[in-house]
Amino acid sequence: MSSPAPLLPQADTREAALFFVVCALCFLASFAGLVARSAYAAADSWADQVTGEITIRVRGDEAAAARAREIANASPGVDSARMIGRDEAEALLAPWLGSSGLPDDIPIPFLIAASATTDAPAVADIIDRRLKEEGLDASVDEHSVWSSDLRQSTNTAGLAALGAVALLIATAVAVIAFATHAALLARRDVVEVLHLTGARDGFISSLFEQRFLMLGVRAGATGALLALATAAFMLFLVRQSQDQVWLLPQLSLSLTDGLILGLTPLLAGLAAMIAARVTVMQSLSEMV
Repeated sequence: MSSPAPLLPQADTREAALFFVVCALCFLASFAGLVARSAYAAADSWADQVTGEITIRVRGDEAAAARAREIANASPGVDSARMIGRDEAEALLAPWLGSSGLPDDIPIPFLIAASATTDAPAVADIIDRRLKEEGLDASVDEHSVWSSDLRQSTNTAGLAALGAVALLIATAVAVIAFATHAALLARRDVVEVLHLTGARDGFISSLFEQRFLMLGVRAGATGALLALATAAFMLFLVRQSQDQVWLLPQLSLSLTDGLILGLTPLLAGLAAMIAARVTVMQSLSEMV
């Protein structure tokens, strides 16, 4: 004895376009989430590297630079202060000037790198005051100023990425709701028969909920895998490159990325199921 035919057909060619749209939206949402996570991680790494770091530029001869280093080392709150050689200075300038370095006849100010163990801005003010008292032509830079700007800029970019993710999710829900309504209209005769024969609205709704739940999960999983493949390919290209791109976050795949990719099909399926239920129940409520 053959099993009864399902009330809704197993396959519908009209859902192929919906699958593609939801898959593309999930891919974009997942990839935006990965980019936002990478930007946040890069900003934290950069900020941590410069926290408490102070740079002193000394214009003059080697004696003036040595005296400035002594003043920095003797200042309260300074853990250490060291001279930065010309080779190291040229390496710092390489992202802008290239690897060929500067001509020998171009003077470079003496640079001193100091590490503060306490409040870096206050330590920088003390060093700057003492250098002026000694009559040295020097300037003191405390890196927390630009690292704070970096964090603020990254937070803004992260919020923009999260806004894009939310917009993509809302678009996916709207598309699924529209497709569910179209599917309901295409099978209105079946729905009306079930409704008139006493079938509960929850039973009718469950037919569409299960269908679009699985569609959302499949499309979300496909989009997440495509996002993973794209991120892995970009990671491969960056690691194969001989030159590191300046101020570009070093891509990596972490547990947080796995969580983002794992939640994508679940959220897509849940959004599809909720959209289907709301659409079907609203349509059933309009039937006499």
